[in-house]
Amino acid sequence: MAVITSYRDLTIWNEAMDLCERIYHLTGRFPKNEQYGLVIQMRRAVVSIPSNIAEGFVRKHPKEFKNFLSISLASIAELDTQLTLSARLNYIPHEDVHEALAASELLSRRITKFYKGIRT
Repeated sequence: MAVITSYRDLTIWNEAMDLCERIYHLTGRFPKNEQYGLVIQMRRAVVSIPSNIAEGFVRKHPKEFKNFLSISLASIAELDTQLTLSARLNYIPHEDVHEALAASELLSRRITKFYKGIRT
């Protein structure tokens, strides 16, 4: 088993970074009139996920880490809502939305499992 010395060693952080890339690519196809609306909200939500994982990790206290993981989970819920709205507005193909939702759901499950494994 690998020793975790940095948040960069966490699978959940790396998967969250992958989700960021996916969302940035997807939102790049949105109509120009959404660049300062839904696009910016989605990008902020998705960036919040790995950012909170990293911040919680460096706090060095399990209770604080769990709090930041909880914030990451809330950001995933926010992103899921925004992805669903994007599909309803036909800004991105439903297949792409489905894949992004599946990735965010998997990440949510993994963060939740990780959260439950932290002893406070």
